[in-house]
Amino acid sequence: MTGPAYRFGIEEEFFLADAATRGTPRSGVRGFHAAAKALLPAAERELLQSQIEIATPPATTLEEARAGLASLRRGLAEIGRVHGILVLAAGTHPGAAWDAQRPTDGSRYHDILDEVRMVGRRTLVSGMHVHVEVARPDDRVDLMNRLLPFLPVLLALSVSSPFWQGRETGLAGYRLSVFGEMPRTGLPDLFASAAEFERYVAVMVQAGAIQDASFLWWHLRPSIRYPTLELRIADSCTRVEDGVAIAGLYRCLVRAAERRPDLHAGLDGVARAVIRENLWRAQRDGVRAALIDPEAGRAVPYGEALEAVLAQISEDAAELGCGPALDAARRIAREGTSADRQRAAYAAARGEDGADAAGIAAVVDALARETEGR
Repeated sequence: MTGPAYRFGIEEEFFLADAATRGTPRSGVRGFHAAAKALLPAAERELLQSQIEIATPPATTLEEARAGLASLRRGLAEIGRVHGILVLAAGTHPGAAWDAQRPTDGSRYHDILDEVRMVGRRTLVSGMHVHVEVARPDDRVDLMNRLLPFLPVLLALSVSSPFWQGRETGLAGYRLSVFGEMPRTGLPDLFASAAEFERYVAVMVQAGAIQDASFLWWHLRPSIRYPTLELRIADSCTRVEDGVAIAGLYRCLVRAAERRPDLHAGLDGVARAVIRENLWRAQRDGVRAALIDPEAGRAVPYGEALEAVLAQISEDAAELGCGPALDAARRIAREGTSADRQRAAYAAARGEDGADAAGIAAVVDALARETEGR
């Protein structure tokens, strides 16, 4: 391969569930986190004690990323068995109550909760973040603008949050509705230049609104720690293969946007409004959505929208060795998402008596198996 390597890293957030009750753990959490930190240095605490995050080192191949994530997931599951805890990869915990959560100790977490108050306590959500190293870091704001139209397609592949507080939501990806209560989330504004973005950050920091740009929790943002553009739209993917597929597609999209400076150049308010509508459609229906094609002036089935994206990045997938990611995306579109499988498990377990608790327990157990790779 010639040119930039487009190295990438994946961060995954997980829920912890009591193996007996399937709800929020009341014991074993402290021991679980201590063991995870000792045995898996890549594991980190999250805002709430019932969550944990892992991150891969920079990778140059899909297989390298998949192997790293699979190993970390197995390690967490093994630690969980010792402490009576299940590890779940999903955008929302199917049955846990937000007001039963305990915040994690730490100055950053306390500062966030002091600012956002009940909204922060309600953010019982988990996502997947993908960092892709760009060839020219100064171009990241322009790339951020031009990659926004692809976000609904990526979101639809990831949806894994059809339940909230033990109830069916009717949405495939409810996580964004919960996280959207937080400030500085959602689609970033269309910044005309990197200088304009930096001026915005400087105003916010000087006014005491944020400590730094890491407090901008948008769907897509330039990283302040790495020379990367960070994708944050995806739900935590239950199957490791799905997460790697989305990371591979996003990596190809970054390369395509760098390769083609005309791609989605000059987005305006109309384009951003259509993107917002498509995000809602993807959130609601996942890969069953019909997404609006602004050029055609009509809504098209998700499979058609996906194929249009894959055609745009075929050259990039060949160059980066990401062909398997394209195949995996087609498989998800054809077979369904984690949200579809969760609903099926729920319906089968409820049976004729309609017992919600049994359905939620079945969903939690299915998530734990898939998260570990069983």
